[in-house]
Amino acid sequence: MEKKVIITGAAGGLGSATAKYFAAQNWMVFATDCDREALARLENVPNVIPMFMDVGSTDSVGAAYQQIGRQTESLDGIVNMAGVMEVGSMVEVEESAVLHLLNINALGMFRVNRIFLPMILKGSGRIINISSETGWESGGPFNGIYSMSKHAVEAYSDSLRRELMLLGIKVVKIQPGPFKTSMVTTTKQLFIDAAQKSNFFKAQLSFITGMMDAEWEKANPPEIMARVTYRAMTTKNPKINYSVRPDPQRAFLEKLPTKWSDGLFKMILVKRS
Repeated sequence: MEKKVIITGAAGGLGSATAKYFAAQNWMVFATDCDREALARLENVPNVIPMFMDVGSTDSVGAAYQQIGRQTESLDGIVNMAGVMEVGSMVEVEESAVLHLLNINALGMFRVNRIFLPMILKGSGRIINISSETGWESGGPFNGIYSMSKHAVEAYSDSLRRELMLLGIKVVKIQPGPFKTSMVTTTKQLFIDAAQKSNFFKAQLSFITGMMDAEWEKANPPEIMARVTYRAMTTKNPKINYSVRPDPQRAFLEKLPTKWSDGLFKMILVKRS
């Protein structure tokens, strides 16, 4: 019997690669996203059903549930990949930007899993929550907003896993490092904008902007994430979490005493003031 999965953020770089990979393994893929133009590029992919869904809206997620429900009563998997990026100082970023980020990255996942749970229960399916390397790392300067959302995903996923295991449903976290997607290029523009608006950290934000091209060069192909996500979905006994190609420098900082890593950040960034 054909297996069925819903993938959120499926029109993005990681989501699109993952949707195509599952489809190539003969899964029926409900590829959801709020970007209609990008979704159109999936229309002719075999086994992929593109579908509009905004994870930031309970009504939109509910409408997608009803639409998918007309085609199937059960799902074998949910892959929560939808996410957005924001950068800036924790004392300068607009509250609306923080609320938007948390609404998509954390609450969006909560909405999808809660609303689609009846289909997962009928299919004895599995839930994959995409976190980030920033989910297990301490928050870095000017990346704290994004880190907030991914730390929330980590805590939410742990609680969800410990609850749903009582119902026979596995929940898995995946923590990707840098990958070659539009998020990397978008992040550069976000740093440019943040530097222009900043009253306190213009020089430091401009310095980080200059590093973004190097970030792209060391980023990984999205197909790697697609394969890991498929393995997490299909292996009989998946890991609790999969760390996928974390940035070596950031991983090294996490091994240092906190005072040491704070000192390194200060030494590097104070020179830019």
